Amino acid sequence: MPGLEEQPPFKVLIVGGSYSGLAATLNLIDLCHGRKCRFNLDENEKGPGHTIPVQVTIVDERDGYYHLIGLPLAMASNADASTFWKKFDDIPALQSPDINHIQGRVDSIDCKSRIARIRQNTANDGHKIIEEKYDFMVACSGLRREWPSAPKSLTREAYLAETAESVQTIEEASAGVVVIGGGAVGIEIAAEIKMVQPEAKVTLVHSRQQLLSSEDLPDEFKDKTLEMLKESGVELVMGARVQDTVRGDESAPAKYMLKFSDGRELAADHVINAVSRFAPTSSYLPKEACDAEGYVRITPDLQFSADIPNKKYHYAAGDIVAWSGIKRGGQAMHQAHFAVFNIHQQMLAERYNTEPKFVELVEVAPMMALALGKTAVGYFPAMGLSSGDEIRNMFFNDDLGYEICWKWMRLGEATE
Repeated sequence: MPGLEEQPPFKVLIVGGSYSGLAATLNLIDLCHGRKCRFNLDENEKGPGHTIPVQVTIVDERDGYYHLIGLPLAMASNADASTFWKKFDDIPALQSPDINHIQGRVDSIDCKSRIARIRQNTANDGHKIIEEKYDFMVACSGLRREWPSAPKSLTREAYLAETAESVQTIEEASAGVVVIGGGAVGIEIAAEIKMVQPEAKVTLVHSRQQLLSSEDLPDEFKDKTLEMLKESGVELVMGARVQDTVRGDESAPAKYMLKFSDGRELAADHVINAVSRFAPTSSYLPKEACDAEGYVRITPDLQFSADIPNKKYHYAAGDIVAWSGIKRGGQAMHQAHFAVFNIHQQMLAERYNTEPKFVELVEVAPMMALALGKTAVGYFPAMGLSSGDEIRNMFFNDDLGYEICWKWMRLGEATE
């Protein structure tokens, strides 16, 4: 009988290379290498001890990891834009023979045969179809977001050109910048532009009388956000919809004239539509695995809850799942950690005949932290409303949380 080290590795397919995808990959590698995983803060925990051969394949349409939380700052700062996109080949933690990356998208998953059909990108913008056999799969592909909630580009070079154009347009907007949409994305875009370009006239437009009107958060948080946004120098137009955006001719003092439902008008040289449009990227999964909106239905241990073949080998984590709470990068990483812990328990059971001990998600109350230029505001049920340097340093620092996420996932450390 061959030794355990001679057995073929478990093949794990991770669909998506953002927060949840990389968190899943690296925590699983830690566990399979016999050590405590990087998200486990228990000082008494020593790790599983046993090693398990594993081969992880990450499939993502982009050529790298992008710090999506930082996009509002990247739109106004070339230096930050460059920092926030790291090609997978340039991330030390991913340079392991146990980790493979395919740039492309998963077209379909056959849960019964456990085979993924992948449309892989090739040179000259072509593609080829490949099939990838897997033992376990984790759907971490998140949401399909439009600009300015996410970059349109799929390569670092195209993204840098995209953000450079945004920065230049903002810098040249002498008649002002208008951001439409008072959700989290619009608020942070307006605040970051005003911080980077303090002399610019920045106006946030929201059709309701209260910011964050679609979020299930306390009024005191929404009111504090409005107060702090005004203090930062952002002007506001509340309770009116943009009915028309008229482009001026060369003799006009501004490139655009916005006409509102209450009769007001506002001139601007640059208009950013930050009204959120997003949908789950779950078209590759069986329809029965998802709810009516396309979010993956999961059990508390993050397995698919639908009655599909081999359901115990199929997991989902991050923004793609139907779970309570506002979708956040921190929650996406936490869910991925739990998903691969449970996958590892199944691996141990198969290889070492142990009894699996699963961890489970708990329901999450709505909570949020918002960066408002040089300050921040947050609401968390355990600590209530808070604002200022405490929240800014805890969640954002000077780079909208880039270093915090990078260090938490230990992306800069070579994988042993």
